[in-house]
Amino acid sequence: MSLFNVMGIASTGMSAESVRLNTTASNIANANSVSSSYEETYKARKPVFAAELERAQGNNMQKGVGVKVLGVVESDSPLQVEYSPNNPMADENGYIYKPNVNIVEEMADMMSASKAYETNVQIADTTKRIFRRVLQLGQSR
Repeated sequence: MSLFNVMGIASTGMSAESVRLNTTASNIANANSVSSSYEETYKARKPVFAAELERAQGNNMQKGVGVKVLGVVESDSPLQVEYSPNNPMADENGYIYKPNVNIVEEMADMMSASKAYETNVQIADTTKRIFRRVLQLGQSR
């Protein structure tokens, strides 16, 4: 695997973790929203990643592996239903609906995504330093 492949892998990792951070931020931002119907209530979202095998053109030799974002899916965990007849958002039965967002879980996910993004940045920086050293070796002769 060449250093170019390492940079490609790190960049797909940063891109995937950026999607994860944005999704988590959206979940946290909507955690306290209230709705008057089940259908209109915000549902927590999670990105789905997959390892993506890149193939060299022509000879099918493995070039490297990256991260591919397959999509963002809504959580199927139940929404929070609360009886609050005095709430202006309450339905005809006096219930309000809150998102299925767990703030503690989202914060842990955000810290994990942030650390993974940081790790990919460090990998890219290290690879860049190796490139520079290799170029300096060629100049000294």
